[in-house]
Amino acid sequence: MSGTSGSLSDEPRMSGNSWFPDIPRILPHEKVFTIQISSELFRLSGASISSDAPSYFSQFFERQLATQERTQLRTLYIDRDPETFRDIARHLQGYHISPRDGPHFVRLFADAQFYSLPKLISQLFESEIFISIGSRHFQINRDLFQAPGNSPNYFTLGFAVFFSNPSEIFPGLNREGLLRPPSILPPEVPNRSAEVFSELLHLLRGYPVQIRNEEHRQELLRDCRYFHFKGLEQKLIPHEISWNPRRMKQEIVIRLEDIRPSGISFVPDTISSAGTSAPIYVPGWINYARPFVDEQPRELIIESSGETTKIDWRQSRAEFSGVTNQRVSALLQVITNKLGLPVSHEYPMGLKMINERINGGAPSTSGPASPGNTPLSADKVKIRIGPECYLTLDGEEMWDRDGILIGEAESPDEVKSMAGSDSYGNANRRGSDAGRSIGSSNSPVSQWPSVHGALSRPPSTKPQNPNPSSHPTQGPSKRLKRSRSMEESDGNMWTVKRAQWRLRIQTVHGTDGRPTGLEAILVGVKLEAFGGNMVEILSGRFWSKQGVSCRST
Repeated sequence: MSGTSGSLSDEPRMSGNSWFPDIPRILPHEKVFTIQISSELFRLSGASISSDAPSYFSQFFERQLATQERTQLRTLYIDRDPETFRDIARHLQGYHISPRDGPHFVRLFADAQFYSLPKLISQLFESEIFISIGSRHFQINRDLFQAPGNSPNYFTLGFAVFFSNPSEIFPGLNREGLLRPPSILPPEVPNRSAEVFSELLHLLRGYPVQIRNEEHRQELLRDCRYFHFKGLEQKLIPHEISWNPRRMKQEIVIRLEDIRPSGISFVPDTISSAGTSAPIYVPGWINYARPFVDEQPRELIIESSGETTKIDWRQSRAEFSGVTNQRVSALLQVITNKLGLPVSHEYPMGLKMINERINGGAPSTSGPASPGNTPLSADKVKIRIGPECYLTLDGEEMWDRDGILIGEAESPDEVKSMAGSDSYGNANRRGSDAGRSIGSSNSPVSQWPSVHGALSRPPSTKPQNPNPSSHPTQGPSKRLKRSRSMEESDGNMWTVKRAQWRLRIQTVHGTDGRPTGLEAILVGVKLEAFGGNMVEILSGRFWSKQGVSCRST
């Protein structure tokens, strides 16, 4: 018959029972079955029991139906909590049930496991997380963990282990003959702060949290790492993002210890031409994008502190000590790997050795951590401090260095590139969308001098009039004083208290002028240093704790 006949026999028909089309017919839908939970009696239809099956109930009554007359079915008795079973009965009758708190959640979950109710187990497994942190109860929506880097975390991993898997029932226990499930305590984290965790949840919901001081920031970061919120951690680490109008680039200032290998990238000055088998050594700048947070990399400005850097300003070299030396070495090794450079040194330095030394493990046989163990540098890293670098020596700003340039420019193109920065190396720093610091300046860790608001550059004492005759006293005296500071500062060495560096990868040329490799060079943006005499005066003094000086994204 043609499909245009309009016959009712050609229309789709509902399969199974027309009253309960979505419920499998495991038990007779119309028959009523009796279940006694402790002292209370419950009567459920076969349709209700079949709606979440196979289960303890459906299997019991199926055996009864197979071995006895249908009119002689026994009552199923279970010695469990009838109050909890009322919620389970509502679930079987088609109502949506939600846990009220942590104790209610674990009671529902334990009984759903005991009764082998697959749909209810799956629903509870994917429901909100109920947990007590620092004696305060929290109800956490799992959607809060959808941002990149925030999952898997303490809760998703911990609950997967704590409550096994929806397909497993009390792993390790024999289900056959099990009279009752083991008792389960509500999840609890007593050794963390409820106030700090509440602020982390506020950030995860997209709201800003005002960071009061460095101690407050460290509390947030410490619990971020404890709960494994990697994405949120990257938003909270001290940093500053800016647009440099002269270099026409975005920049990110970040502490050396907060740099992650996955965020490092190399941006060449020019795109190399393909089709040649010889190695192509193209200079460029190191960029950085915070993992899980930044969509595009920005030119990296590294900030270090702690007087662990010494500069030989005549030889244009920087020497690092302690953990700073290890971190610089690890950074250069990561860049070496990303550039695909061969490691031909006797003691190739890897990140594993760095981690062993930082964590107090056994010393590696590969030798001490040193930038010289990478193809990009000698033990003392090459530096360049040009007129665009904001430099203070022995507490005074070096605005007039009599034309002194520490280090040599690589090429006219690089001179042009470097000259594009403003007089202090960056400008127009903008804020961010997460934790905000009170009284912050434009540096992640250091309280540099600031004017015109928290994000202004340090003021210069350089006379605005280019004619030195208009400053007959101030100009020559300051120039003479600062020249003595450079020439008489205990030979060639400066001790650096705080520093900001760009990281340049430049070409190494052979005697014939042909490029033979690449090397790393630190280009100064800001330096606060002391000469030998001032170091002796200040040695042993307690440096006041550095405050928070940037806003986080």
